[in-house]
Amino acid sequence: MLWPVVKALLGHYRRYPFQILLVWLGLTLGVSLLVGVTSINEHARQSYEHGERLFSNPLPYRIRSKHASNQIPQGFYVQLRRDGFNKCVPLKSTRIQTANGSDLMLVGVDPVAMVAFQPEIPLKQLTSLDLMRPPYPVMVSKDLATHMSWGDGDYIPLSDGSELGPILVDKQHQLNGTRIIADLSLLSMLDKGAGISVIACGDMPSEKLEALKNKLPSGMALVRSSRAELESLTQAFHMNLSAMGMLAFLVGLFIFYQAMSLSLTQRQPLVGTLRQTGVSGWQLAQALSLELLVLVLISWLCGNALGILLANQLIPSVSSSLGDLYDANVGLSISWSWRSSGYSLLMTSIGAIAACAWPLVRLLRSQPIRLTTRLSLMRFTGTEFTIQALLACALSVAAIAVYQAPQTQESGFAIIALMLLSVALFTPFLVWRVFISFSYSLRWVKIRWFFADAAASMSYRGVATMAFMLAMAANIGVETMVGSFRDTTDKWLSQRLAADLYIYPNNSAAARMSTWLTKQPEVKSVWWRWEKEKATPEGSLQIVSTGASEGELDALTVKLGIPDYWYHLHHSRGVMISESMALKLDIRPGDYIDLPKGLGQGWQVVGVYYDYGNPYNQVLLSHRNWLYAYAGTGTVALGAVLEDGVPLSGLKRRMESVFRLHPERVFDNTSIHKQAMRVFDRTFSIADTLGNITLVIAVFGIFVATIAGEVSRQRHISLLRCLGMSGRELIVMGSFQLFVFGAVSILIAMPLGLALAHLVVDIIIKQSFGWTLELQFIPHEYLQTSLLAMLSLMLAGAIPVLRMVRKTPMKSLRDAL
Repeated sequence: MLWPVVKALLGHYRRYPFQILLVWLGLTLGVSLLVGVTSINEHARQSYEHGERLFSNPLPYRIRSKHASNQIPQGFYVQLRRDGFNKCVPLKSTRIQTANGSDLMLVGVDPVAMVAFQPEIPLKQLTSLDLMRPPYPVMVSKDLATHMSWGDGDYIPLSDGSELGPILVDKQHQLNGTRIIADLSLLSMLDKGAGISVIACGDMPSEKLEALKNKLPSGMALVRSSRAELESLTQAFHMNLSAMGMLAFLVGLFIFYQAMSLSLTQRQPLVGTLRQTGVSGWQLAQALSLELLVLVLISWLCGNALGILLANQLIPSVSSSLGDLYDANVGLSISWSWRSSGYSLLMTSIGAIAACAWPLVRLLRSQPIRLTTRLSLMRFTGTEFTIQALLACALSVAAIAVYQAPQTQESGFAIIALMLLSVALFTPFLVWRVFISFSYSLRWVKIRWFFADAAASMSYRGVATMAFMLAMAANIGVETMVGSFRDTTDKWLSQRLAADLYIYPNNSAAARMSTWLTKQPEVKSVWWRWEKEKATPEGSLQIVSTGASEGELDALTVKLGIPDYWYHLHHSRGVMISESMALKLDIRPGDYIDLPKGLGQGWQVVGVYYDYGNPYNQVLLSHRNWLYAYAGTGTVALGAVLEDGVPLSGLKRRMESVFRLHPERVFDNTSIHKQAMRVFDRTFSIADTLGNITLVIAVFGIFVATIAGEVSRQRHISLLRCLGMSGRELIVMGSFQLFVFGAVSILIAMPLGLALAHLVVDIIIKQSFGWTLELQFIPHEYLQTSLLAMLSLMLAGAIPVLRMVRKTPMKSLRDAL
């Protein structure tokens, strides 16, 4: 008996094929973004586990220079080998830019040193030894070669016109990620330097590890590269990706709910007839549950396929961003995973059951006589919207309660979720009440009828309006955050990079270099900056110095300060601290703090300055106070300010020639600024892409939902034509009704999106990174997004009416009946 009931219920979709498309579309697109984001996060975490491996060998320890611009002398590595540390490998890395604009990391290794890690493999089978033989190839992982369309023997064209290669593709799965491996001697020729970037070491007994630490000079440090540390650094990045994926899934779920609700509402007469012919409520529940199960499985399978495709399209940007920000080595190929698929199936099942529970219960509990007499359940729309509004009020109270509690990253996401849900649930009630009030209060009969008809259509447009409003709010929030980040970063870099040339010399050569610079005709002034790191109970503390010149004052991005803070900094026991340190330790200007040994106690905080991207606590002292405490130690940087209009290239070449400086020790502010903004744009393009996809899902969903809903109103529109309304008036009516829905949704989404951006900056960014920024409004982007969405809505309202007005009024009415 069950199968005939199922066939009868599914026959509805032969008459309304748009609805089955909408059901499939909403759930599939929502699942695809959820699977895509989940796969990216899982793939990145797996890459962290293998990122410290080289040729499949774990090398968890790194010997690095404490100052980023310094290199390790090769003689120090040779001495380590002589002292018995034979499980250490020298690495030299440099960034290269390909002709197509891709930034990649080229890593030089000593293949002979790697032999000790693979004693069980014969020398003839060690492909790493081929790097030492002419023509000195470079080795790349298989997924990088596939992504870049490289093959064995190909050459990599670089941005400067030269070529790197030939390429040797790793077919033994020894390499992972986006690093290009070459012989150390080849990299030394390309990089023109004799130093080593890092010495990587394998696991060793604790006694030997302690002996290694004791052999390190003061300018070097031994750190352990672990998966847990890298995951903690990238936690905020992955949480933001997950939030965008969940938001897109929620939008897709709203579309699915809208389609299923409309489908069940239109099948009321059929359900009533089946109940009167003897079909029990349990049999109907079984048949509808079977239909839902099939839809969920099909949408889940399609969503997984699209999700993996989306993840492989986004992973190059994610890999580049994590590499630039955290030096993470993330691969470029994502394969299907049971874990992400199982998670998506669980979320899809829960979401589908939650979305369909109330429409199913409402349909099955209604009296058969009411269903068969066409007393539509749409008449109870106002009651449902009122219940939703009450639920929205409860969620708003919960959001306010969480906001009053101590703020954390998790509470920030909870507040955002509660706020979005409460506004989404309240939107249909608000729109419905406004339309009802207009239908009674306006003087013009046609306009009153227009709003009465719009209010009646809320039964199937309400949920689609919620999804559209949420997607618009999310897109406006993302546009605001990305635009604010970019504007703040640009202004901050322009202010901080006030000098034209930055040099990182050895301490012994700093004074001689400064004297030489001041004698150059194009140099206006030279700034000194000393830096030293100290371990404290609150973590690593950077202690830096500054001069008293007006240019150095202008280069300081001050957030808060006491009156005459610059005078107190240079003429008393005053310090300035970074914003992240102030927020982390709850320090305000005017407070007194104690500093590590050498500086002592009782230092007054005279100001707080912005220092984006710095994970350490940082304290700024005057030169005089810094030299009293740490003269002869620390690292130094020089900033050369040139006369207006003087080119940098000549001075830079003369300095490198006179002092034999490595190019990585001399930077001009233009290249630093461009590199920072390029990293920024690549990083935030991911969020921008996900936001646009979410909006496309919502717009496309409401487009198809509206077409499906308008098709179901054929009888209504046909009667209007028979009563004298022209085809042009009907088309204008259909388009303008959708325009009104969209306009109201955008009016709600605009402040909601700005509030979303404010909460992300004020809670999540502050708790994750320890700094804040000023939000910037981007009206032209808001207008562009709104116009695109409104155009889609008006088109959706006009298309089904346009199809019907091509027929004669009587034919349209006969088809509708």
